[in-house]
Amino acid sequence: MIVVLFITFALTRIIPGDPARMMVGEQASEEAIQRIRTEMGLNKSIPAQFWDYVTRIFSGDFGTAWHTGKSVTAEFAARIPASVELAVTGMLIAIALGVPLGMIAAVYKDRWPDSLCRNISLLGISLPVFWTGLMAIFLLYAKLGWISSPLGRISNGINPPTGITGFYLLDSILTGDGIAFSDSLRHLLLPAICLSFGTLAIISRITRTSMIEIMNQDFIRTLRAKGLSEFHILLKHGLPNIAITTMTVIGTQLGVLIGNSVIVETIFSWPGIGSFVTESILITDYAPVQAFSIMSVFLYIVINLTLDVLYVTIDPRLRDSKGGEL
Repeated sequence: MIVVLFITFALTRIIPGDPARMMVGEQASEEAIQRIRTEMGLNKSIPAQFWDYVTRIFSGDFGTAWHTGKSVTAEFAARIPASVELAVTGMLIAIALGVPLGMIAAVYKDRWPDSLCRNISLLGISLPVFWTGLMAIFLLYAKLGWISSPLGRISNGINPPTGITGFYLLDSILTGDGIAFSDSLRHLLLPAICLSFGTLAIISRITRTSMIEIMNQDFIRTLRAKGLSEFHILLKHGLPNIAITTMTVIGTQLGVLIGNSVIVETIFSWPGIGSFVTESILITDYAPVQAFSIMSVFLYIVINLTLDVLYVTIDPRLRDSKGGEL
């Protein structure tokens, strides 16, 4: 975390542009610019600015987004539900499709289902998320008109559901608002699919490789010799043995997904943290960018810690009789 604090601080200071001048405008007087620089602490030396930055972070103060006039914490709190809804939906799609595709490719190794699954994975790995999003909008909205306008979480003219959790789908269910549910779902699916495509590809490839290795083990041959069906062997014995590998990939891909969410939210005008950070970068507003970087690293650390705990829960062989690791 300390290293990330230093890197984010350094990078935001390297970005061209003067935040004070951006804030007051190009035609402002030098006196006005210097006054703003003093208020923002930009007149201090770089080491002094870094010290102020670190002390604020450890006291829970992420600063103020000068282009909105609100604290970064308040801005993030208002946008977190939109970002979490998109990210969770994208990850669920990636898991729901990636694991079965990998298993199918392993079962039908070197046959046409395997070739099809591998080609889908190759596309997911090769195509950048911004290109996938733009092409999806161009084809499905501009040309074919199959989807709703890719702007925001819900269509103009339709009231958002009554706010309970901030998640439109969940709030629509809790309040029984079917119109808001169907419309918000239509707005959510395409950006979530675009966000999940690369992660889906990685999960599929790793699942295929791990499943092929497991299905060639001696105990699998013994189960086949006992007359158990291939489907039973796959689900009851194959899948549990690749659970740790698959979970590791999912955990690492969560970091990639958080980064890609910035791009997807910007392309689809999704009112989440990612689009807010992009806007902040364009106008040289340091505080939101730094806060987002710190939050992303913290989430990544928590995710990996959670995975380490789950490993032992899923596979008791990782413990000895006294509860320690082997």
